[in-house]
Amino acid sequence: MKDIDIAKELLEEEQLTLAIVKNGKIIFTSKEKGIKPLFTAVSELKEEIRDSSIADRVTGKAAAMLCVYAEIKELCTKVLSENAVEVLSDSSVVYEFEKSTPHIKNRDRTGMCPIETLSLKSNNIQELLLNISNFLEGIKKE
Repeated sequence: MKDIDIAKELLEEEQLTLAIVKNGKIIFTSKEKGIKPLFTAVSELKEEIRDSSIADRVTGKAAAMLCVYAEIKELCTKVLSENAVEVLSDSSVVYEFEKSTPHIKNRDRTGMCPIETLSLKSNNIQELLLNISNFLEGIKKE
């Protein structure tokens, strides 16, 4: 079975939000929502997840930028923002999605996801990494 198929199966069967598989081995899984699981995986396992396959529930521009930065091979996602499509189409990441949306919505669906908003301000990955880190730190303090 291909890595992407294993990741997709894991996502569904274990009701995960993120599954990362490489060479038939499960590298990372999470049930947490938002950017945090992917940000954690990229921050802590960047070398290990290079050339891996990722199944995700929702992928916005920031998540797409993280995937390109981590040099993943393949991405399968349920929902993909149009901004993420732009990022992925300019990369070597093979991707598939079930539904495209103009942008990722925030959790109460009243506006744009704060991380999607952050990602629209810059195409610089280092700046994005810092902004996501600061955002996640701010959530911890609340």
